[in-house]
Amino acid sequence: MRTTKFSLRRAAAVAAAGTLVVGVLVGSPAQAAAPDASPETAANLAEQLGDRAAGVYAEADGTVVVTVTDAAAARQVSTAGATPKIVERGAAELQRATAELERSVDIPGTAWWTDPETNQVVVSVDSTVTGAKLARVEAAVARSGGAMRIEQETGVYSTQIAGGEAIWGGGGVCSLGFNVRSGSNYYFLTAGHCTDVISNWYSNSSQTNYLGSTAGSSFPGNDYGIVSLSGYEPGYVYLYNGNYQDITTAGNAFVGQSVQRSGRTTGLHSGSVTGLNATVNYAEGTVRGLIRTNVCAERGDSGGSLFSGSTALGLTSGGSGNCTWGGTTFFQPVVEALNVYGVNVY
Repeated sequence: MRTTKFSLRRAAAVAAAGTLVVGVLVGSPAQAAAPDASPETAANLAEQLGDRAAGVYAEADGTVVVTVTDAAAARQVSTAGATPKIVERGAAELQRATAELERSVDIPGTAWWTDPETNQVVVSVDSTVTGAKLARVEAAVARSGGAMRIEQETGVYSTQIAGGEAIWGGGGVCSLGFNVRSGSNYYFLTAGHCTDVISNWYSNSSQTNYLGSTAGSSFPGNDYGIVSLSGYEPGYVYLYNGNYQDITTAGNAFVGQSVQRSGRTTGLHSGSVTGLNATVNYAEGTVRGLIRTNVCAERGDSGGSLFSGSTALGLTSGGSGNCTWGGTTFFQPVVEALNVYGVNVY
């Protein structure tokens, strides 16, 4: 049991790798408070404003910006202590652009997400999207009237289930994301593309140290799964320097947030959140609602944790590139999985 717990702590800590426009700043009224709103407060305000808002992001200096479509909304944002930025397109127009992509550009090797800073939907194409496929993407972007733009991704988008340490099963190996519990019952979360093909999990490659069996899985569409455990395991994330990060809460990521991910194949890497609500068209199927980051990952890191300090944020889904020259990695938001399964981090 000591070996089991040690492996789980490392796996849980392994934390992460995957399978993967113009606006004007509006000054605050003289009576308004200085901008000091938290990202959570700003996000709640944007939700209350509905289509009069188009997203929230953090600038490099930590300033929280709420994008809005009119001066009255800008005043509300200023009064709440955040910095407003007037943009051309509201949330509904950006959602219509995303819906158009869902209808016309469901091509493996493509991904898209909303960039609140530029007030556009970014459409990313990897190296496999050429010829007629690329022409379809370009046509959709051209029809958007500036609501979309194209970015070329180096490499190929893929889920990353392949050799590595962390958690083993017949058919592949992945990384443990976070240990979780419901009352006195204990589980761990990992990627759905892992639990979708593996039923029984072990902490070693010889598969002699049994951890538990898959209790739930959602992939494609989502990318999360849950595995039952026989008892308590610590809620740590391994930092690959002999230390561990305790995880005490879960939260929603925001653009510009500094994050870390830990994985068996590539260890601990840092970066930032570059997009939310991303859709990625893998060869295995489409996954929606993902967190996009500039943190690298490689095969064997699937299912591991994305976190910021003691806050759990996501489970590694997939991406492109590597940790030699860099890459893009997408993460399944962990809050969704926690809510679906009725469990909590600790």
